[in-house]
Amino acid sequence: MKPVLASKTGTRSASLKTTAMKKFAYIFLILWVPLVFSCSSSDDDEDVLTKDGRFPISELAGTWVATKAQFSVSSTSVDVVEDGGTARMTVQNSGDFALTLDPVDRPAYTVRGEMFWEKWEGTYYFAIQWEGEPDDWDTYGETWNGTTFTLNGGAGTGEYDFDNDGDMESCSAHFIFVRD
Repeated sequence: MKPVLASKTGTRSASLKTTAMKKFAYIFLILWVPLVFSCSSSDDDEDVLTKDGRFPISELAGTWVATKAQFSVSSTSVDVVEDGGTARMTVQNSGDFALTLDPVDRPAYTVRGEMFWEKWEGTYYFAIQWEGEPDDWDTYGETWNGTTFTLNGGAGTGEYDFDNDGDMESCSAHFIFVRD
């Protein structure tokens, strides 16, 4: 029996454990404080994205046919439907959609995206995040009555190749859809 050595070993072990716990507590505190402050937020300043706004996005699920598919920039305006083409949109319950435009003077093409509501300062704005543009979306004026759905975007909310040269130009977009 060596009670003195055991006592020294126990004291050294306790001292090491105390030092380790102090370091752990210090590191934990350093990591915990920023986490607490980063998790607190104010809804007044942040965008909140949701599927439930003035109406649930899932209510748009189905197939829609455009009676107007108008693209405008400056004094130039093209309505694909008025010119004899077609525009057809299929919407999933999730808000994912595919919009196929078939102008008379060029091959048909499809664009995809996701519809949702952006809640900002207590107001809901209809928004679309276009495929290939993560973390960026456009907001649109909209009306919906169960059978007719309209979208009206401001400058830069659409793209169209006005001169059919293969380059899409930024423009405003206006659609009127009826349920198919």
